[in-house]
Amino acid sequence: MGTNNSFFASVLLSLLLLHLCLQHDVVEGAEREALEIIIGGGGSYSSPPAPSPEYEECPPPPPPPCPPPPSPPPPPPSPPPPSPPPPPSPPPPSPSPPPPSPPPPSPPPPSPPPPPPPSPPPRSPPPPSPPPPSPPPPSPPPPSPPPPSPPPAPVLTRIEIALRVIMKFKKLIGKDPQGDPENITSTWVGKDPCKFKGFTCAVVPDYKQNALAGVDFNGKRLAGKMWGGKRKELPLGGFMDQLPDLVFFHANSNNFSGSIPKDTSKLRYFYELDLSNNKLSGDFPYEVLSAKNLTFLDLRFNSFRGSVHPLVFKLDVDVLFLNNNDFTEQIPDALGASPAHYLTFANNKFSGPIPNSIGKASKTLYEVLFLNNQLSGNLVRCEHQLLNRPNSSFLCLLGQDGDSGLGQQPVLWNSA
Repeated sequence: MGTNNSFFASVLLSLLLLHLCLQHDVVEGAEREALEIIIGGGGSYSSPPAPSPEYEECPPPPPPPCPPPPSPPPPPPSPPPPSPPPPPSPPPPSPSPPPPSPPPPSPPPPSPPPPPPPSPPPRSPPPPSPPPPSPPPPSPPPPSPPPPSPPPAPVLTRIEIALRVIMKFKKLIGKDPQGDPENITSTWVGKDPCKFKGFTCAVVPDYKQNALAGVDFNGKRLAGKMWGGKRKELPLGGFMDQLPDLVFFHANSNNFSGSIPKDTSKLRYFYELDLSNNKLSGDFPYEVLSAKNLTFLDLRFNSFRGSVHPLVFKLDVDVLFLNNNDFTEQIPDALGASPAHYLTFANNKFSGPIPNSIGKASKTLYEVLFLNNQLSGNLVRCEHQLLNRPNSSFLCLLGQDGDSGLGQQPVLWNSA
């Protein structure tokens, strides 16, 4: 009897668990209507009746899922109504062992872990710390001392300066008989130009030393070198204007060409310039107007052209020779301001009257030549202007045939 009670209790427990599982299945949506188990009494065990037809097609229930956390147990179900007693069965065979108790329900699967909290957005990396300041560059090495200045050029003596200029000019002169007919350049050797033919030396006042003071090439007929069958020009520039202590330059009857160099005015002791009978050309040489110390200016027998500048009559010269060129236009009225003793305008192409201002020159003028020009007027003008000069003679050569109103013979007035 005790065994039956124990078995019945286990069956009830199984039914309770099955009922719970079926209820769980109902919650999950499985449609099952009932489960009926018939258990015989009288202490004997018989196999349960076959399931009613409505349950025949029911598949066996799947293994129960893990129940949710236990809720308060429901009230126990009311016991099923007793089924009618089965017909008497043949004597039971030896009792079979009781059916194994159903396996204990498998533990519920672990609930999925909660999703990890959203990771915070990645923090932007902090700005890189500035690199440590680079160490200051090393101080540059102290500058090397400047190279020593070259020694000053030796100060040339006044003679040495002139020697360089002469040697340079010598290279321009032809070595043939037409370039140097008297062969004066053969004497231009050594280091003392004072011994060269054609040069004169003297003590220059401001340096108190010997210097080249004068050039005398009168009548030497010097000419340039031959080049390609032609004679090269022989210029004055680079020679006359580069002799800083020059006092006089006499070079008539040579073959100098071109014009008078501009730097002639810088010659501080320059008093006499004779360039007559050369091959100079161009307009009136204004360069001579700046040579304030000139007392002698001879430009005869060249090819200067154009008008004569009025300022030439304000030079403090004793002699002014302009004859035998190609000067044109009228003689400037400034003629009367000239302090010159001798004036020559002969053999040019001057035109117009003799300036009335010539009377103002009566105190200094000894002789004036107007021969062979295209002057107009008469002898009386020259006579009346100059006869008032006492105790002196005056020669006024007005012209020959071709000068209107002028006689053919020179006229000499003697006012004594």
